[in-house]
Amino acid sequence: MEFCPTCGNMLQYELPHMGRPSRFFCPTCPYVCHIETKVKIKKKQRLVKKELEPVITEDDMKNASHTDATCPRCGHGRAAYVQFQTRSADEPATTFYTCLNETCRNKWRDD
Repeated sequence: MEFCPTCGNMLQYELPHMGRPSRFFCPTCPYVCHIETKVKIKKKQRLVKKELEPVITEDDMKNASHTDATCPRCGHGRAAYVQFQTRSADEPATTFYTCLNETCRNKWRDD
């Protein structure tokens, strides 16, 4: 949406007609803004993917409690777990597990 710099009303769009380019015009005052048919890209900027910090770090899992939970990937019977309240207070906490098998280290969660 574009607005008239003179009176502040919303500009209306008019299609090109008989050699005249398309334009925005103000219905209440004589303001007219012609639209260029070609768009010029002045600068290309590469987006850099930001590195995400994990919510649960390896140090958190080293200090976590252990339980008899079966890993869905390797079937190991022990896992470290941490619980967080990820939803509203009347919902149960979410449990995040890490397999204690040194070759697996699979992470999963139980809602």
